[in-house]
Amino acid sequence: MPLTVRSFVVSPFAENALVLHDGTDAALVDPGTATREERQAVEAYVEAAGLTVRHLLLTHGHIDHVFGCAHFAHRYGATAAYGGWQMHPADDPLLANAVVQGEVYGVRVDAPPAPAHHLADGEEVTFGTTTLRVIHVPGHSPGSVAFYSEADGLLVGGDVLFRDSIGRTDLWQGSFDTLLASIRERLFVLPDDTVVYPGHGPTTTIGYEKQHNPFLR
Repeated sequence: MPLTVRSFVVSPFAENALVLHDGTDAALVDPGTATREERQAVEAYVEAAGLTVRHLLLTHGHIDHVFGCAHFAHRYGATAAYGGWQMHPADDPLLANAVVQGEVYGVRVDAPPAPAHHLADGEEVTFGTTTLRVIHVPGHSPGSVAFYSEADGLLVGGDVLFRDSIGRTDLWQGSFDTLLASIRERLFVLPDDTVVYPGHGPTTTIGYEKQHNPFLR
């Protein structure tokens, strides 16, 4: 079956929390759900569609993407691979300091559990008939990853590449030069018609960003 993507714009940061599903198998990506109502909306969608959450995935460890980690690890850990969240190990310090990150921004964060599994570049995440390839794309954060489905022409990009913009690089261990290299060398080699689901804002395509992104022309 084709991969379906459902986006929920959540939290004061307007983050895109995603439910990806193929048949009745699903992956929850970047649960930036900051309120009970936002979490209930995600759960209601999962329940109404008859989905079983097989993977809990993080593109990176910034607070706007991890507000709901503690809640959803408890809610879906029993059916999810490894029993919890999967992320790149380079962002472990960010996740471990999520509460402190929240204090900096004046927002409350429930302490997320430690990662249950560390993702590696090139690793494959499978559910239903879907295969997502992990692409390590540092620069916004040291452990930023994207998830690419070649069969569906789809990339879940986190905060690396946005429509007409790129991720910020002024946070812990961010690097402008590293981010540009990640985009050019790891993402711009994908087909131009690849649809990008970013961590904030509308979808875009690789081809559009090659042509129009002011940071990358």
